[in-house]
Amino acid sequence: MLLTIDVGNTHTVLGLFDGEDIVEHWRISTDARRTADELAVLLQGLMGMHPLLGDELGDGIDGIAICATVPSVLHELREVTRRYYGDVPAVLVEPGVKTGVPILTDNPKEVGADRIINAVAAVDLYGGPAIVVDFGTATTFDAVSARGEYIGGVIAPGIEISVEALGVRGAQLRKIEVARPRSVIGKNTVEAMQSGIIYGFAGQVDGVVNRMARELADDPEEVTVIATGGLAPMVLGESSVIDEHEPWLTLIGLRLVYERNVSRM
Repeated sequence: MLLTIDVGNTHTVLGLFDGEDIVEHWRISTDARRTADELAVLLQGLMGMHPLLGDELGDGIDGIAICATVPSVLHELREVTRRYYGDVPAVLVEPGVKTGVPILTDNPKEVGADRIINAVAAVDLYGGPAIVVDFGTATTFDAVSARGEYIGGVIAPGIEISVEALGVRGAQLRKIEVARPRSVIGKNTVEAMQSGIIYGFAGQVDGVVNRMARELADDPEEVTVIATGGLAPMVLGESSVIDEHEPWLTLIGLRLVYERNVSRM
């Protein structure tokens, strides 16, 4: 089986693939202070519960694919693969790794690995032109051309960041649960904040995507819009531009990149 690990700024998502099928997944908090040994113990605890894997760390794992937006965690995971999975082929997404997606930006090295991986999966699943909207710590919008090239994107504050900012900077406001309110017009402070977050972000997504689509294709209707990320379900029902929801888009992209690189190792 293939173990895929997507390290974000707030959460880390792990997926277990049997061929092309994801058979198990986990979501944990990202902690830049965790050492390689602590990460190994955490992995053993999670995967030890799966019936298709053995009790020992590494049993049943034939390959590993990792991308990370937190350099310190990537460093520790590199050590995990060396010390605990020494005989298992591992692909860590970084400069020099073959993705199959040309990066047409001013400085390709500054584009987050997860954004490139999302583009890889989008091209494979839906083709181009496409826009990937990833609802994570930041809300990112990534554009893929009709030829399958990554051509750039947009970065906006994420939903959780905005909620925290309101709670910190608003004298009479507090951190709230991100949930859909009873109505757009809030009857209390919590509902008013929830409405601003949910419908405000839906409007942001529609506005940004429509502008990107007009730049991306002569016919904006040809652009496929794919939503992913842990908070995507909060906006899906309110946005009018999202065509597809793929919660495991990054993990699928990691599987594809692993397959494109493992034969070269």
